[in-house]
Amino acid sequence: MGGHFTAPAAALAGSLPTWVTLLRAPNPGAMTLDGTNTWVLRAPGEPAVVIDPGPADRGHLAAIAAQGPIGLVLITHGHPDHTEGSAPLRDLLGGVPVRAADTVHTIGAQPVGAGAPPAVPGIDLRLVPTPGHTGDSVCFLAERGGERVVLTGDTILGRGTTVVAHPDGHLGDYLDSLELLSTYAGIPALPGHGPALADCGAAADFYLAHRRARLDQVRAALDGGATTAAEVVAIVYADVDRSLWWAAEWSVRAQLEYLGRESDDDRAGLEQT
Repeated sequence: MGGHFTAPAAALAGSLPTWVTLLRAPNPGAMTLDGTNTWVLRAPGEPAVVIDPGPADRGHLAAIAAQGPIGLVLITHGHPDHTEGSAPLRDLLGGVPVRAADTVHTIGAQPVGAGAPPAVPGIDLRLVPTPGHTGDSVCFLAERGGERVVLTGDTILGRGTTVVAHPDGHLGDYLDSLELLSTYAGIPALPGHGPALADCGAAADFYLAHRRARLDQVRAALDGGATTAAEVVAIVYADVDRSLWWAAEWSVRAQLEYLGRESDDDRAGLEQT
């Protein structure tokens, strides 16, 4: 469980609801897998909502605009592979509002989490705050006709596990977010990268177990004499391609911060007894 994991964290979804369309951006890579997933949700005869426009690729943005009419664009978090296309897509769509948790990525509207919840005709769409991967990460729970999906951004991926992008991301927040997502058992997860998963709750449970196993490995590395994040990476992530160690160091720094707080809490408890 603690080793480098590249397979899906749960069974793949057999199919998508008819009101969900996937458009995958042409930006494959080590961090983006097959490319950024742009999700389009639409009730019949109603304007659609776009989740994560992706990069500023003209062909990809044209494919999104072709799904019009579109009434709203939502952002799961502010990383460029999800947001660079926001402003040019808004221009293509004639000024459609873009809403994100971070005001930096919100255009022409209030941020999600402020004011009225995102309104999508014919679809019940609810904000699920899930900080951890980044400080501004959110998911969206969407329901229509008894079918539900969770749009998970980079909090849960379709393959492998995600990084905690320290210092913006925080492991304690991420574990709390996974605990929350574990309650969505049996609901498909539509991730920011990779294939759709059949069970968001099962994927979150797997991620929780994986993170806890990694923490045990980090504790062991520290007990064995590692003193820096780079030294921990070399021990704990030895099975990961070295070209990705920079990303692993993000997570290790988040793990070390988390373990430091854990030790502080232990010391505080001893002082109180």
